[in-house]
This record gives sequence, structure tokens and C-alpha cells, in this order.
Amino acid sequence: MRTRWMAQFWRMAAMAVLAAAVAQAQAPAPKPAHTPPLYTHWINYTAANGFPAGEVYCVTVDGNRVWAGTSHGLVLIENGRIRKVFTPADGLAGRVVMSVAVDHKTGSVWAATFGGLSRYSGGQFTNYTNLSSGLANDLVYAVAVQGRYVWAATAAGVSRLNTYTGDWTIYNELNSPFEEPWAYAIAVGEGKMYFGLWGGGVLVYDLAGHYWRPYTDPDESMEIVLYRNQGLIHNIVSSVAYNPGTKMFWAGTYFGLSGYDGRDWHNYLTKDSGLVSNFINGVQSRGEMVWAATQQGLSELDTKTNTWVTYRPANWAALDAAKAKEAERGEILITGPHGRKTRLETATSLAHNYILNVAFEGRDIWVATADGLSHGILQSEREEGNHESAAKRR
Repeated sequence: MRTRWMAQFWRMAAMAVLAAAVAQAQAPAPKPAHTPPLYTHWINYTAANGFPAGEVYCVTVDGNRVWAGTSHGLVLIENGRIRKVFTPADGLAGRVVMSVAVDHKTGSVWAATFGGLSRYSGGQFTNYTNLSSGLANDLVYAVAVQGRYVWAATAAGVSRLNTYTGDWTIYNELNSPFEEPWAYAIAVGEGKMYFGLWGGGVLVYDLAGHYWRPYTDPDESMEIVLYRNQGLIHNIVSSVAYNPGTKMFWAGTYFGLSGYDGRDWHNYLTKDSGLVSNFINGVQSRGEMVWAATQQGLSELDTKTNTWVTYRPANWAALDAAKAKEAERGEILITGPHGRKTRLETATSLAHNYILNVAFEGRDIWVATADGLSHGILQSEREEGNHESAAKRR
């Protein structure tokens, strides 16, 4: 009797396990992790439609005008159409334009070039060089407008122009805590200026107190990270951004992404997050979002949900290896807070996977790539439903 009861028990247990397995196999796939609205439609400006060929180093939005700095001049786009490509023949200081800033009070447009600093106003250029002004060096990597002042990051330190008086001030290793004078990036904060230095970390200048505070990699290691959130992730800083909403500054490096909230550091690497590449060319932040322009795509972090979204061409590997001439379909990679990944495809794509910078026009996004400028438009509610259905089928 005991033996027969035991046999019946094990048969029932086996049937229960089998039923559970069948139910699990038939259950619908879970929905993708909560994500911000996705950019599913891309309009590209390349050599095929009159845009200069090659790299786009920066992009700045000014109302219905978009300014793009390229390897072949300064491009003005108005209402979605290419209006003008400015070159040295038009008076621009240098052909290669690394950064553009707009003075919204005067309407002047400032361009950081590899031939000096240019101001475009009233249809004419005024140029500032090392020989004709207080500019520290003619290799200008970034420019920013802060009230009456224009700041320029150069290969020999930081220069500041008082546009009211015409006076210049130079900050370098002689009068400031620059471990390296090669200044690569600038961000305007609330009462502070942020500078990214090649090999020198981040320098923060207090405008009221006139003092500096340096932030460097505490372990001083060029290749490893000993502790995840111990400080700035690396001293080679390619870009900086300040978010007035969160009161944080972000630093993009060639070895990962760092954010600082005034007390704690928040560092991200490809091995422990959805960041697509540690090699970061540009960083921007607004609201709860942080954008990292990397060599393998554009990664977006939702800091509230710890969800990552990466945009790149589906044939990005072929583009990266110069085995394809242009992007085909687009690829969206979603990494949830627990590491679950979802992949979607879109009919249109970024112009290239090598991303250099981004700017925002309302809810739209403009992306500077190694082979053209891309304008991203958010998906509609109908598209969102279609993409969720597609994700279930994968």
C-alpha cells in the first residue's frame, strides 16, 4: 500500500512539473523594460544631398537654425534646408570647426576652429588668433558664451574674452592647477565653469570666488578602474556637460562615463552597464537623461530607471570597417536595469555609428557623426505599439 501511494505521488509531481514547464513555454515574452520614447525616424545630411563630406564635430541649435561644425567648414541649416557652407574663403578662421556657441543676447555665432576663434555677426566674420589677440593657441577645441564673456578651450590653456572691454585672460599651468594645458571641452554651469582636459581630468572654476577645483582619477591608473565610483573614471576627458535640473556635471572620457552630483560619483563602463562603448567623444544631459556619443553608437541613460537605449546603424560593423558606404536600417538596443536586452530595427538610421556630439531641438535630436549630420524624430504612439509587438516576437 505504501509503495503504491509513493508511486502515485511521484507521478502527480512529475505531471505538475511538466504542466508548469508547458505553461512557461507558452507564456508571452515579457515586455521590454520601461524606456524613454524612442527615436525611430532619421533624416540624414550627407554628401549625397549637398552636405560637406566627412566628419561633423559639433552641432548647435538656435531656434529654427542649426549650426554644424565640420571638417570642411561651418554649415548653416534653416528650416531643415542647407542654406550655406562657410569656409575660409568666406572669412572663417579655419576650415575645421570643432565647436559652435550662440550668444542669444547679441545673435553672434562663435566658432572654435583649428585656425583660431571666429565670431559671425551681421553677415561678417571677425577672427581672433594667437598673434592678433589674447587667444592662447590657434587650435581651439571648444567655445562657450557665459554672459559678457566668451571662453575658448585651446591646446595651450583656456582663454576668456570680455566682449564689453575687449580684455583677454589666459589660464594655463602658470597660474592655474592645470596638470595638462590641453583643454578639450567647456560647459557653463550655475556660477561655475567646467573644463575637460586631455590628461588633466576636469577643472571647475568658481566665478564668484575666482578659484579652481580639480577632479582627477584618484588611482592615477591609465588602464584600470580599482573601485567603480571612487572618483573621475579617467584623466583623458573629451567632453563635459552640466545639467541644471539635477545639479550634476558629466564627463565623457576615452575610458568610460562619469557623473558627479556634488557628493557622489556615478561611473559607467560597458562591462557593468548598457553603455555601448567606453570611448566617448561627447556628452550631454537634460532632465533625467544622459547622452554619450561613442565610437560604436549613441547611448542614452535614463538615470531614474537605470535603463539604457543605444542607437546605431544595423550594419555598423561594416561601416566601422569601411566595408559599407552608407547606413542601411537602424538598430536600437535597450538594456534594462537588470541587464535584460531587447533589440529593435527601424527603417531609417543614423548616418554613421561613430558619434561625435548631440544637440536638442525641442523633443527632436541632432547628432554629429563621422559621416554626416542626423536629425532624429521621436516615434508616434502607433509606432510604439508596433515595436512592442516586434520585441515580443524576437
